[in-house]
Amino acid sequence: MLKAVFFDVGNTLIFPFPSVPEVCRDVLAQAGHFRDLDAIDSLMPLIDAYYEDRYRADDTFWTDEEETSGVWVGMYSLLCRRLGIEESASVLARRVYDQFGLTERWRAYEDVAPAFERLHARGLKLGIISNWDSRLVGLMDGLGLSTHLGSVVSSADVGLRKPDPRIFELACSRLGILPSEAAHVGDHHYADVLGARAVGMQPVLIDRHDNGPAAVGPRPITTLDSLEAELGL
Repeated sequence: MLKAVFFDVGNTLIFPFPSVPEVCRDVLAQAGHFRDLDAIDSLMPLIDAYYEDRYRADDTFWTDEEETSGVWVGMYSLLCRRLGIEESASVLARRVYDQFGLTERWRAYEDVAPAFERLHARGLKLGIISNWDSRLVGLMDGLGLSTHLGSVVSSADVGLRKPDPRIFELACSRLGILPSEAAHVGDHHYADVLGARAVGMQPVLIDRHDNGPAAVGPRPITTLDSLEAELGL
């Protein structure tokens, strides 16, 4: 019997506001470096590729606060250099990273609060399992999402990262349930689906951008409005 539902965070519950390129533009402008938004946006595929290459090479950086921040500062330093900003690239990159620790730089998807309310009304426990830095609890509080959350587990706080089965087991133990009594909702097949399956949790893949059927794994949902149907509730 299902007793709990866990959620990933980025691209599952929340998204950058107004967008990553706009945050970068604001930080650069405040430092006197005025760059066109289109120019910044055109570099986003390169920045995303930097992250994916680092993630595939060794995803254990998510288990250490300093290494986690180092990856993101490296990403935004690359962005600055490609925009012709060399001397202060690392300083500005750190400022961008710091911005994403602020509540106002994030928004919850509109379907999140209603889904939390519905699941809570059914008597289900709710929790977070996320590859994130130590600022996660503060973000959940600031965005008003903590009310029904019984546990928030971030990789940097516990020294474990998804898809390591141990982070899923730890999250379940904090809610006093077995993994077989829980489901996990996330947007990443490797981190969320494989990790949840490894401990016997029911995985639910979500694709907020409706990119079509998954190449492998479960068919994704595109909104939490259909979560209960996916869970068979």
